[in-house]
Amino acid sequence: MDDFLIYSGYLILLINLVLYSISFFRKEKANGFFVIYLAFAFLMQMSMELLYHLHYNNLFLVNVFIIGQMVLLGLFYNSLIKILSQKIFIKSILSVGILIFCIQFLTNPNEFLKFNLFAITLTSLFCVIFGLLHFYNMLTEKKVYYYVTIAVIFFMLGSTVLYLIGNLTLTLSLEVKYFSWKLNAFLFLVYQLVILYEWKVSFSKKSLEN
Repeated sequence: MDDFLIYSGYLILLINLVLYSISFFRKEKANGFFVIYLAFAFLMQMSMELLYHLHYNNLFLVNVFIIGQMVLLGLFYNSLIKILSQKIFIKSILSVGILIFCIQFLTNPNEFLKFNLFAITLTSLFCVIFGLLHFYNMLTEKKVYYYVTIAVIFFMLGSTVLYLIGNLTLTLSLEVKYFSWKLNAFLFLVYQLVILYEWKVSFSKKSLEN
């Protein structure tokens, strides 16, 4: 069951990458930063999976992934938002976030090689802020990447809570720890399915004809 959830999530991610890439090169043109985000996510997931099966520590790739995810989603939402003050706000958050992680990793390089709960929480919080900002704008503007934004907000919040639970219960109950990881895999699958639904609504031939 665990493998089914994990590999189903990977499969839907790959499908999303292919579909959004095709849409990017066609006239309806999906957002370039979002396509890059999907490609980056797929590359990181496959790399972490490979290192895991080779019995190597892949936690440094987890840190690369969450920071890269923050940057790419920040650039994605920055490209969607038209209000200058909000664009400056997003770029400022990205700059502060990168500066914080540079300081942390330079002062304590070991943090880059282990499960960094601080980095996970902060990057997820920033991604939620980006999503909420765009969601707020969509209340009075055209709904662009509406379902993706809802998925980003709920996945980042849910995943962070599950990581916190898994970390806090590590010494108390292995069953709770593994259950939290299973839920996270399920959330990732749902996240990718919602992204797929966004493509169907916004970029599929049928939706464009309508």
